[in-house]
Order: sequence, then structure tokens, then C-alpha cells
Amino acid sequence: MNSPSSDVSVPPAPPEPQAARALPNGLAAFLVFYASGAVLVLETAALRLVGPYVGVTLQVTSSVIGIALAAIAYGAWAGGWLADRRNPRILLAPALVLAGIATAITLPAVRYAGEVLRGGAASAILLLVAVAVFAPAMLLSAVTPLVVKLQLADLRRTGQVVGRLSSIGTLGAVTATLVTGFVLVAALPSTVILFGLAGSLGIVGVGLWVYLRRQDRAALPGPARLKSALAALGLIGAGLTVIAPNPCDVETAYHCARVEADAVRPGGRTLLLNSAQHSYVDLADPTHLEYAYTRWIGAVADVIAPPGQRLDALHLGGGGFTVPRYLTATRAGTDNLVFEIDGGLVELGERQLGVTQGPDLRAVVGDARILVAAEATDSRDFVVGDAFGHLVVPWHLATREMAAEIRRVARPGGVYVQNVIDYPPLRFITSEVATVAAEFRHVAVIAPPEALAGARGANFLIVASDAPLPLAAVRARLDADNEPASLLSGGDLTDFIGAALVLTDDYAPVDQLLATA
Repeated sequence: MNSPSSDVSVPPAPPEPQAARALPNGLAAFLVFYASGAVLVLETAALRLVGPYVGVTLQVTSSVIGIALAAIAYGAWAGGWLADRRNPRILLAPALVLAGIATAITLPAVRYAGEVLRGGAASAILLLVAVAVFAPAMLLSAVTPLVVKLQLADLRRTGQVVGRLSSIGTLGAVTATLVTGFVLVAALPSTVILFGLAGSLGIVGVGLWVYLRRQDRAALPGPARLKSALAALGLIGAGLTVIAPNPCDVETAYHCARVEADAVRPGGRTLLLNSAQHSYVDLADPTHLEYAYTRWIGAVADVIAPPGQRLDALHLGGGGFTVPRYLTATRAGTDNLVFEIDGGLVELGERQLGVTQGPDLRAVVGDARILVAAEATDSRDFVVGDAFGHLVVPWHLATREMAAEIRRVARPGGVYVQNVIDYPPLRFITSEVATVAAEFRHVAVIAPPEALAGARGANFLIVASDAPLPLAAVRARLDADNEPASLLSGGDLTDFIGAALVLTDDYAPVDQLLATA
């Protein structure tokens, strides 16, 4: 007698799903290397994109790194999640094409958003950086887990496969960082870098789609829609970029630069770096000093060496070359040596700002800290510190060690003047004065009275020497100016400094001291 269960037919078990076919090892390595490198091209270029709107400070740099890492993390997680639920072979090409689309619209998106978020607080910086980096970096970061999933055909080699592809991705990121920082940013505008990257992502994506389709026609649809999407991408991205507001006339390796003509003064020209006013020159009258702090520098120069008496002057930062042109015009035979890190600004000055190099004015392209160390001892009568990264003095030019180098280069009785920008509660200017005073015997500060009282941000001019400063003569010059300026020295300056931090190469939190919050 048969058991009841023997009359019941058992359906056959469903077939085990076949694992997606692995990619050739060379192709897998290329995709991981290329996608990881593309993320770092975006990250490096992002500093140029957002700089005109929020500056290039430690907070901005930290935001770019943090947002990029967040995009990498979310992209890797999403890519791994999708790889377990869909055939990665179907997802790889769309991920690359979508990353190309996101990259193409990054530049116009940043330019529109930047006009709204310009000069904002930390939240504005994070939001603008996210617009510049997050979407394309996340899509590109999904490529590696998709490729890894395809290559894991033998579980006994899991560690080897993951380790190899991880190292290849890291090498791609390192290579892209070096090539972008040393070559691309110095040679190409942001528009070319981003659209070049977007185009290459689209080409690689379409090429990969065609290759995989030839291998497995049943699993992959044709690339026609992909090509249409890329064509639309090119038109939309190019159109938006053309009409988007462009804050730059020239993109140098360090700055987004623009020169504006003065509507009131025919020869007047304002140099804007990253959309902030940096310098003003009068092409017809190099003795005209528009900004108060430049008149203060001119006043100090006129007191220590009356017009007509030549000087050996060293300038840390060129910008619009306002002060070197002033000294050349007022003191025939003066030797102006200018250290300017941005060679593009030197070329712009020669083209549009009346800069003429010759025996009385020489520009050397390089970092002022390194170049000052190579200068001869007791070689300069007048040293002008006017170097900025956006509105911030680069930290390595603000330390006691740098002040010691300047003191070494200055002759006995030579004078050092340093332009500093700070805002209430004035933590950076007090620290910088304390730092300079740690090396020079005699120090004074010139600034608007309300700025010294902590009522607003402004330019401050530090004046320092190992010889007594001619303060009475400087005071007389300041009184003759139209804009009121205070001159602090002695006990008043000591009270102003208080217990401020002396900045050193080991500890110089310049960006944090400048934070207004």
C-alpha cells in the first residue's frame, strides 16, 4: 500500500542563478583605476570651482576632502548593494555615463549656486562643495564594488581579488591627484578639465556598453539611448556653461582673476582674485594709492626714505604690484624684488596693470617662504608682506620662524611692514603682532579706530624694526590722510596684544583664529 505522500508530485527546485561573467582582468583593473582617479580629479578641481565664492581656506579644503570622502563611502555602499541585486555587467556602463552627466553640469551648477551662497558661513561652504563634488564622486565610487562583484568567481581568491583591485584604485587616485595638481590645474581652465573628464567618462561608458553587448546581447540592451543621453548632455551642459555667470577673466594655477576698469578714474583698474578686491592701480599715475592700507605703506616708506632716495625693497606677494610701482615712481634707482607664487598674476600684471619688469622691478615666481630663505643677510631696507590666499595670510608666512628670516634679511634699521586682514574678535591680528614682536624690538600697528575697537573687520598694518620707529613722522602722515587711522605702540600695543598666541611652524592655527564664530 502506498503512503499518501507518494501521490503528491513535488515540483523541481528552481535552477541556481548563474553568476555574472567576470571581466577580463585588464579591463577590470582599468575601470577601477580610471573611476578612482576621476574622483580625485573632481576633488582637486573643486577647490578652483568654489574658490571664487567661498575662498580657499582650511575650512574650504576640509569641506572638499570631507564631502568627497562621504561621496566615496556612500557610492561604495550603494554600488555593493546594487551588485548583490542586479547583474553588475548591466550597471557598469550606466554608472560611468551618469557620472559623466553629473560632471558636465557641475560647473554651471556651481556658478549659479555660488552667486547665491557667496561668502556664506560653514553651511554655505558645505552646500556649495556638495554641489561641486558629491553626485559624480558617488556614482564613480560605485564602480569598484560592481567590478569586484564580477571578479569574485572563486571564493578561495576573494582576498587576492579585493586586495588587488583596492590597490589599483588607490594607485589611480594617487596618479590623478599628482597629475591634476602638477599638470592639469596649471595648464587648463576648470571648464576644459571638467568637460574633458565628462567627455571621457561618456566615451568609456559607451565603449564599455558596446563591448559587453557584443559578449552578451541577450543581457544588455543597445546603446542607442545612451548615445542620445550623451548628445543631450553635451548640449545642455554647454548651454548652461555659456549662460552661467563666470567670475573669472583668467584662471591661474591659484586664482580666479578679473580686472575691472574704474568708471570714475579713467586709468583706474581693480584686480579681483576669487571675486574679492585685491589691488587697485592707476595706469596713468603709479603714485596714486587707492586703498588706505597702501597709503599707510607709502607713508612708512616716505618716512624712512624720503622720495628720491633709493631703497632696496623686498615684496612678499605681488598681486597688482601697486606698492612696487609706487616705490619705482617715487624713488629712481630703487630695487624692487617681488616674490609672487602665482606666475599667472605676473603675466596678468604685465598685460593689464602696467607692470614693466626691468632693473628697478623684478618678479620671481615661487613661494615667498622658500625664496626669502635664499636671500642674503642684511640685504634689504624695506620688506613688504602682502601675500594672501583669498583673504587669509598663508600660515607658513605668519610664523615666528618666518619673522626671524625677514629680520635676518633686513638691514640694521630696516623696516618690515605686513598687511593683515582680520575680523572681530581680532584673534589673528593680536597673535600676528605678538609673533612679529617676538623677533623685532620695535613694533607698531596702524588700523582704523573702529577696527581696533573690535567693531568691524579691516586691514591692519604691522610696522616692525630693530631700530626705533619714526612714529611721530608716521603719525603726521596719517593725520594728513582723509581716512582716520590709529597708531598703536608701546603700552597701548601691549594691552592690545594681551596674552595672544605666538604662532610657530609647529602651531599656527591661522584659519581658526580668523573664524568669527
